[in-house]
Amino acid sequence: MSAQADILRRRGWCPGVRRPMMTGDGLLVRLHPFAGRVSADQARLIAQAARDYGNGHLDITARGNLQIRGVREDTYPALLALLERGGLAEPEGNGPNRLTVLSPAAGLDPLERCDVLALAQAIENAAGAIQDLPAKFFVTIDGGAAMPLDTLGADLHLLAMGEDTIAFAISSSNGPRWIGTSTLCRTPEAVHTVLSGFAELRRRSVAEARRLRDLEPDLVRELAARAALSTAVEPTLRSAGPRAGVLSLDKKSALLLALPFGRCNTEQLIQVAAWSERFSSGELRLSFTLGLLLPKIADEHVRALIDEAGRAGFITDPADPRLSLFACPGQPDCGNGLTAAPADALRIAESCGTVLRDGATLHVSGCPKGCAHPGKADLTLVARGDGRYDVVPDGSTRDASSIHHSIDEIMLRLSTVTSTDSLRRAFPESPR
Repeated sequence: MSAQADILRRRGWCPGVRRPMMTGDGLLVRLHPFAGRVSADQARLIAQAARDYGNGHLDITARGNLQIRGVREDTYPALLALLERGGLAEPEGNGPNRLTVLSPAAGLDPLERCDVLALAQAIENAAGAIQDLPAKFFVTIDGGAAMPLDTLGADLHLLAMGEDTIAFAISSSNGPRWIGTSTLCRTPEAVHTVLSGFAELRRRSVAEARRLRDLEPDLVRELAARAALSTAVEPTLRSAGPRAGVLSLDKKSALLLALPFGRCNTEQLIQVAAWSERFSSGELRLSFTLGLLLPKIADEHVRALIDEAGRAGFITDPADPRLSLFACPGQPDCGNGLTAAPADALRIAESCGTVLRDGATLHVSGCPKGCAHPGKADLTLVARGDGRYDVVPDGSTRDASSIHHSIDEIMLRLSTVTSTDSLRRAFPESPR
């Protein structure tokens, strides 16, 4: 099979370094470093790869991965060789490129109730090689601290409720559906049992669900029983964590740098690598908040770093209204995109900037996949083939809608919006 035919065969897969995906601006190569962490030297190597073999554009994703865009078929082999030498290529195989997703503050936040990094490594060792898991499958591990992960849409969500209690949940459109608890030491084994059981149900055609979150409730209960999970406990609801700004963690600070829509260029990545060595520990952490976290910054360096980051195009103010916007690359960068989602998101923000500054969230998706934001938003817009959008107040791209409007009509309706409640009232349900 030719390289081109092999690449075309991979359309729709969850892309990796070894499994690129063809999209609107060329091949998309996605890196999945364990725990979302890369060294300054690795960051510079990634920037070199994007500059020399891609179009210079990178994205940080909603799972804290980093993708290189615009790679050509003739430049891909050299890019692969470079990333392999840097230890940045995932193992061979067709399953998840990385199973676990963590907070970028894991291991730093004194409020964490367990060693999240050690638990993630144990789960990767126990369950990372299970055959027949869908490539998009992932597990979030939440230490119970300042950056909750329950809105990421994971197949399995783990939450530390104490030093020796881990709660298990399945994601749903209404938030986590708690299915049981386990002791910390048994958690890797229990995760393996749940995941291998799900893969077995798929192999035996007992279930056709491609994601654990879509499995029938009685089958979920069966998997929980196989894993010997104890009675489910409903944890206390936590507010959403910060998306940018200074975090007071451990004995030093950390700075969470946000990027509009997660878009990054090679110069910005090289700059962050330099800051990590000058101000921090020489490590960069990719964040599900569509940005980067620099850990262990001495307090006397925080102000200088914020100033330099602002001049380089990063968002450092936690009140910046752009943090309430989510948009995928859209047309023409994404082959599935039906509209220019980022441009439309910025246009819409002009109509409702006040409510965005107050914390309301807006998700503009160029297709129904919802890659930029898998969870709910106060207003979700899903592009249609006719150039209009399906409008979903207080929902996600997975929710059905009977409201369809052009971008101009949406902006007109939002021009009078002053609160989250009035945002929802701006789009009354249309007759079916």
